[in-house]
Amino acid sequence: MHIETPLVEHARLPGIRLKLEALQPSGSFKIRGIGHLCRHHVERGATCLVSSSGGNAGLATAWAGRRLGVEVLVVTPETTPEWVRERIRALGARVEVHGAAWDDADAYARSLSGAYVHPFDDPLVRKGHSTLIDELPDEPRAIVVSVGGGGLLCGVAEGLERRGWSTPILAVETEGAASLAAAIKADRVVDIGAITSIAKTLGARRVAEETLAWTRRREVRSVVVSDAQALMACRRFAEDHRILVEPSCGAALAAMEDLDRGVVVVCGGSGVRPADLLP
Repeated sequence: MHIETPLVEHARLPGIRLKLEALQPSGSFKIRGIGHLCRHHVERGATCLVSSSGGNAGLATAWAGRRLGVEVLVVTPETTPEWVRERIRALGARVEVHGAAWDDADAYARSLSGAYVHPFDDPLVRKGHSTLIDELPDEPRAIVVSVGGGGLLCGVAEGLERRGWSTPILAVETEGAASLAAAIKADRVVDIGAITSIAKTLGARRVAEETLAWTRRREVRSVVVSDAQALMACRRFAEDHRILVEPSCGAALAAMEDLDRGVVVVCGGSGVRPADLLP
């Protein structure tokens, strides 16, 4: 389902390498784990896949469903732009809108008929995401990821453990969507109540329990940036590398500016158009 993405040196920052997950067929890293889970369901007889998504997981599920020849239904929250829903429909999936946030859409999706595809909190999704680490030629000094519900962080952590690497993870969120930072502060998963960040695809009010658990097993540094920092990082990245990514990805890109050496996962994302990044 997914491709092996390039690992390239940053054009402006010596010592920084970029894992270009924005070049995945569905536009983000999500296809790694979601593709793995979708294939699992179809191999066991599923003829319809049901997912909840702010955009990227829905695109990945729709892409996987088209490749596997099965129906797909994606439930999005009201905050997902209509043009993102149209991208999902263009891949052949049906789309329903439910709830003010992803958590509401997810609860509804679970009530529907079909094989349920969680956008981040599933062992098979995490296993699929871990393949990203298998593509690195050597152990990085650090690895930077954006965090929503934590599927990418968990997959990266699993991959690092499998290879026996002690690489610290920088887990980056935006203000107004910082559910991991809140969980670390409370030492338990908490509901932050509402998503007020522009980075709507980081919009899980609660991280997965497994995400918080990884912060207790290995070195995970929580970093929170502003929406303005994330947007500026997206603009700089477009100028430096001629690739458009959404503000959720911009969170990780903002954090790399203070990093000496390491790998940044350029997770990509559907929720952006050129005009969205204008000052």
